[in-house]
Formats: sequence, structure tokens, C-alpha cells
Amino acid sequence: MATAVETHPGDKHEIPEYEAHESSTSLKERIKKHYEIASDYYYSLWGQHIHHGYFKSPTETKEEAQVNLIKYLLGISSLPQGANVLDVGCGIGGTSRYLAKEHACSITGITISGRQVEIAKKLTQAETSPDSTTRNPTDEVNSYSSGGNCRFLELDAEKMLEHFSADGKPAARFDAVWISEALSHFPDKPLFFRSASELLVPGKSSRLVIADWFKAPQLSPEQEKEDIQPIEDGMLLPPLCTADDYVQMAEKAGLVVRQSPIDISSDVAKTWDISWGLVSSPSLWMFAISQGRDGLAFLQAFRAMRRGYANGTFRYAIMCFEKP
Repeated sequence: MATAVETHPGDKHEIPEYEAHESSTSLKERIKKHYEIASDYYYSLWGQHIHHGYFKSPTETKEEAQVNLIKYLLGISSLPQGANVLDVGCGIGGTSRYLAKEHACSITGITISGRQVEIAKKLTQAETSPDSTTRNPTDEVNSYSSGGNCRFLELDAEKMLEHFSADGKPAARFDAVWISEALSHFPDKPLFFRSASELLVPGKSSRLVIADWFKAPQLSPEQEKEDIQPIEDGMLLPPLCTADDYVQMAEKAGLVVRQSPIDISSDVAKTWDISWGLVSSPSLWMFAISQGRDGLAFLQAFRAMRRGYANGTFRYAIMCFEKP
């Protein structure tokens, strides 16, 4: 007797043709709209950490693996306890809360999405003031018993230097700038590196900590088209860089390498196997389709990321810099 083969709802829907971004402004508008709509969905499926997991053993849950990634970044950066940290592209604040609670850091989290700020504040208030009678929804800073604290701002990261400056000089200097899986969204990456460099305190204690998605170097046009473009399209990314591109941009901005890129693709790829299983509801695909081509392209990008990791064309790396 033949065994029925289970199919994934994604197999029934087309992969949209690649659509180039009209401009950096329109791309950022699409990114903001995406996170305004999808952030609650992210939280329901991924939990508070909206980033890859670093799997050290086959039995680890995605939540354990996500914390592993934060710990790995702490390890390569030797981030001092109690550091004043700017968490760029903070999402719903999972990493910010971890660094405040477990590392006594003072965190300023910024995201382009107002909805993400709302969720981040709500989750942080619930964690720091579980008694609803002491919770104030207007509080800008929420503190932990460890001494750490968090605040969250709606801010386009490409305007962060302007926001944290006064009279043309940076008014707020940070011990560290932390950015996890957000820089790949930015149209003007050299601007980010220059801004981060300006906002960091000088000296051996300064840190720029990065985890991000990359393409492999020296890909053929066919590999770019088949493996990379569907990821760029669905995940609303400008053209992906290589890890070495980031090093060159950081050094041009006056930063020095503390930890050169470490490729951990094979350790994080399971994230998208799990994610593909999490988006197996037909109703979810119908909702994505109702949001237009970007919704369908986003879910189909999960398939593309799995293929890119399997083919070695899509990469994940972590790295750290400091300001002399």
C-alpha cells in the first residue's frame, strides 16, 4: 500500500518573480510596513528573540539556541558588565532584555517599527514589574534587580547619529553598538559604520558587535539569481554583502578588528528547517497572500534560505570591532 506523501502548503504557491526595490526610501517603507504587520506573528512563532539560533547539540530547542547566539556574541566581544549599549534593530527587545538582566547593561534599543517598540515595552514592563499595580505604561526606562535597564525608541537607524547628537557632536556615547540581523536591511551600510564609530567611546573597551546574513564570495550570476535574489526579495534586503565587505567598511570608518568574521552557517541553518515547519498552516499562507506579493515572497524566502545554506551560497557570520 502506497504511503501518502505529505506536502507543505508552500509547495502549492508560486515563488514570485524577483522585483527590484525602487529606491532606498521605498525599501525602508516596505520594511516598516512588514514589521508593523508581522511582529505579533514573529512573537507567536519565534518568541522574544527574533534571530537565528546557534545549535550546539541536536536536542536544543530554538529558544535555547537563540540564547546560545547571544552568549557567543558576548564571548567574542568580551562586552564589559554594565556597559552602555545601543541595540540597533532591537526588534521586540529580546536581546536588550537579556543583556540588561544577565549582564547588567544599560540598553537603548532602536527599531524602525512603532509596533515593535510597543511590544518591547510591554514585555519589558511585564518582566521588570510583574505586579500590574506598579507598572506604568508611560515609563521610558525599565530597570532590573541586576542593575541593568532598557528603553526603546522608534528610530530609523540611518538617522541614529543625528538623533544622538547635539550641536553637530555626538551627545550620547555608547560603550557598545550591538546589531543582530538588521544591518543586512540597511541600504547605506557605510553610513551605519560611520555613525557607529562616531557614537562609540574611544578605547579598548569599545565594541561594535555584529551578527548578520551574507552571500558567499565569488558567486556566479546563476547562483545569485537562483539562491540569493529570492532571499533579498522576500526578506526585503538590498543586495547582500560578503562578510569581508563589512570588515572593509568598518576599517574605512576608523574601526579595528577585534574578532574577524566567524562563519557559523552550519550551526544556525537548522533555524530555517524549524521555521519552515512553523509556517505549515494553510491559513497562514492565505493571510500572506492577502497582504500582496511581499507577503508571499516573504514566506517563500524561508525555502530559499534553506536552499542557500544547503548550497553554501548563503552564509551567517559574527564579528566584532573596536574604536581606537
